[in-house]
Amino acid sequence: MHAVLIIDDDNELTQLLDQYLSSQGYHITVANDGEEGLRLATSQRHFDVILLDVMMPKLDGFEVLKQLRRTHLTPVLMLTARGDDYDRILGLELGADDYLPKPFNHRELSARIKAICRRLADIPQARRQQAITVGDLAVNPARQTVTIRGEEVSMTATEYALLHLLMVNHGAVLSKEEISMQVLGRPLQAFDRSIDMHLSNVRKKLDANGSEQVIKTLRGSGYMLVDPAS
Repeated sequence: MHAVLIIDDDNELTQLLDQYLSSQGYHITVANDGEEGLRLATSQRHFDVILLDVMMPKLDGFEVLKQLRRTHLTPVLMLTARGDDYDRILGLELGADDYLPKPFNHRELSARIKAICRRLADIPQARRQQAITVGDLAVNPARQTVTIRGEEVSMTATEYALLHLLMVNHGAVLSKEEISMQVLGRPLQAFDRSIDMHLSNVRKKLDANGSEQVIKTLRGSGYMLVDPAS
């Protein structure tokens, strides 16, 4: 049974989500403010997915996510206001794995959670894969880690999955549609910038750690990882 932490100050919504997701087989824990949510998220308890609202008392969702990412890489699905691109972009920049605008269909929420949980379920199989090295960059599926010249670089589960996919296919172009299906587990939607923001985060981390590897954007086609030294 997958454990889901819901951090949202809307009591009526959290009660509905608790009932619905519990009926889907999830174990649900609810926190109705950001302070309590952060305490639970960083406690010894294990959560497979965190549903995190943006506007909350005590600590807003962005501050919760910022503090959470200092120590934990638990997948986070942000619940944002419909049409508020700023909230979505900032959430992804701070390390959210995906977002869902309110109001949302419960089936869509369930599908997003299932996609994240499927990725978690694939980890044991991934750990049987061999390490991959491209230039100064290496990913170790057994440990789910990324290193640059032997120094580990912290990445979220989504960032790791994205970089791993690019490295497996280095030198080949991958479309945003392919990346969305394989990394987020869902079809690419109109005006969805999730893949762009995750790629931006990965690029920043590679640059900040001095990697020579480059993620190229091919307008209208997609992305590919290239090794300038090859």
